[in-house]
Amino acid sequence: MIIKILLLIIFFAVMIGIGFYSRTKAGNVNDYVLGGRTVGPWITAFAFGTSYFSAVVFIGYAGQFGWKFGIASTWIGLGNAFIGSLLAWLVLGRRTRIMTQKLDARTMPEFFGKRYQSKALQIVGSVIAFVFLVPYTASVYNGLSNLFGMAFDIPYAVCVIVMAVLTAVYVIVGGYMATALNDFVQGIIMLIGICAVIGAVLSGQGGFLSALHKLSEIPADDVAVPALQGAHGLLTSFFGPDPLSLVGVIVLTSLGTWGLPQMVQKFYAIRDEKAVKTGTVVSTFFALIIAGGCYFNGGFSRLFDVPAIYKENGSIAYDTIVPVMLSTLPDILIGVVIVLVLSASMSTLSSLVLTSSSTLTLDVLKKTCMKDMDDKKQLVVMRVLVACFIVLSFVLALKPPTFIAQMMGISWGALAGAFLAPFMYGLYSKKITGASVWACFITGVGLTVLNMFVKFIKSPINAGAIAMIAGLIVVPIVSALTKKPEKAFVDELFTCYDQRVTVRKATSLEDNEEK
Repeated sequence: MIIKILLLIIFFAVMIGIGFYSRTKAGNVNDYVLGGRTVGPWITAFAFGTSYFSAVVFIGYAGQFGWKFGIASTWIGLGNAFIGSLLAWLVLGRRTRIMTQKLDARTMPEFFGKRYQSKALQIVGSVIAFVFLVPYTASVYNGLSNLFGMAFDIPYAVCVIVMAVLTAVYVIVGGYMATALNDFVQGIIMLIGICAVIGAVLSGQGGFLSALHKLSEIPADDVAVPALQGAHGLLTSFFGPDPLSLVGVIVLTSLGTWGLPQMVQKFYAIRDEKAVKTGTVVSTFFALIIAGGCYFNGGFSRLFDVPAIYKENGSIAYDTIVPVMLSTLPDILIGVVIVLVLSASMSTLSSLVLTSSSTLTLDVLKKTCMKDMDDKKQLVVMRVLVACFIVLSFVLALKPPTFIAQMMGISWGALAGAFLAPFMYGLYSKKITGASVWACFITGVGLTVLNMFVKFIKSPINAGAIAMIAGLIVVPIVSALTKKPEKAFVDELFTCYDQRVTVRKATSLEDNEEK
């Protein structure tokens, strides 16, 4: 217990220290929200990765999908690395940085408002972001409950209060730069921690081959495909016992990052083009280790089929699976795991609350009832809203409506379903119309919310994946059928990609025209 508490004290001290160190770098709105657009590649890449992976992945997704798909759940981690990180950086990174600077857009809703020349789109986009980031934040809190209960035997509410207060302090004081620097430290902890956990879990099962052999002997009695029920070896097979559901999870958790405000905003702040290239490599490597490691580790969860993971009605409490797996580790490793999951969760939480407060301030209040706010007042309002958002998500987290995966699925489905297509297409095509953005907002949010009540798609995960794909289809179709945007405006806007700059020969290669 002393080791665990000591590690937590050191961790909290470092987080708060970085917050106060960064306070001088948060003197105006641009610095507070985007770090002055001067953030380096390593810090941006780690900020992207740590915002991506939280307790939702470590505790909720790794446990639930590791149980359902076995070793094949590792495909989810690979999808996160190569689709959610590598492709996201390649497709969105550079263009997002250039166009958002051209538009002077600091949030995703502000991008919609200026790119499609509609203040209403900016306001509605902000409301969608705020509403659906709340359940995601609550799921981040909820992911810590069973872990802290296992390690400290203290009430869940106490865990949530401590995490909320500490995150509020360093975000309110230091803004984006404090969040990014803390993300870097937290990312290093996550890399070390996940490697140690995988090694310890497999060692406890007699090594990798022994664990794989044990897993292959477990029959798949509860799979969704009737023809495969009771079969042995499915949990160690290439695509697992339910390939279609596996694809749905990969789409939601990988493609979803392309449309999440707190993720895409990292591209707004990166320093330059060279930093984008470096960040692409670092972010992909980080996701490969963290996501791949989490889901690979979760793939062995059926080896820990003990009474502690079952509810009173006999159903499985998926959020308890990983804590039960970790409860067998030595005390020093449990301490490392606690700091690891806390790091992942606080980095995600800080990113969420900063995104929500800046969006509400810049996209709603500044555009409606507080139009005369100067820079100083905007900073004050954002800091107040950070506190309000944390309190709101804390209240929801005390009595979460369902387990982690479903809460995250609803949030990601609505946000990415509404935002992904108009944002991505808006970076590349001059033909996308404001009407198509409205259609995508309605499709993404409408499909997700309707499915919450009607449940015409059984899994919220699959519903979220379908909402994203639907948006990618709806936007070009509606754009083709509606009035085209003002040609002069979009032509001038897209010149941002064609501007010539002069650089030193040390940083460029010139064509040898003589040859």
